[in-house]
Amino acid sequence: MVCVYCGSKTAVSNSRSRQNGLQVWRRRVCTDCKAVFTTLERVDQELAMMVKSAADFQPFSRDNLFLSIYDSLKHRKTALGDATALTDTTWTKLVPVFVEGSIERQDIVDIVSSTLERFDHAAATHYQAFHP
Repeated sequence: MVCVYCGSKTAVSNSRSRQNGLQVWRRRVCTDCKAVFTTLERVDQELAMMVKSAADFQPFSRDNLFLSIYDSLKHRKTALGDATALTDTTWTKLVPVFVEGSIERQDIVDIVSSTLERFDHAAATHYQAFHP
């Protein structure tokens, strides 16, 4: 990253994970002007790609992830709130799996299935039936 004051290169002097691993807080020091500033970094979901097959890429959609989880939880009275929380939980597990901005479809299915299995066996079974 470049310095916000002079445009030179910076070095990271301190780094911490925030918000369940969804953000990284970094203290940076400019190598030239010695200015100190802080950055908050996170994965840009709109730029992430999902690999469906060797030659088939499509944009990753958190909305589609939410809808597939919600669809599996429709039998619950609290489906909307549960789906929102489970989507957040699943996202924190997916972020470390992204490699150079992409993720395999099967990795998504495996992580969602295991998350749902711990929460609601019926929902996990429903999800697995529609995401072989």
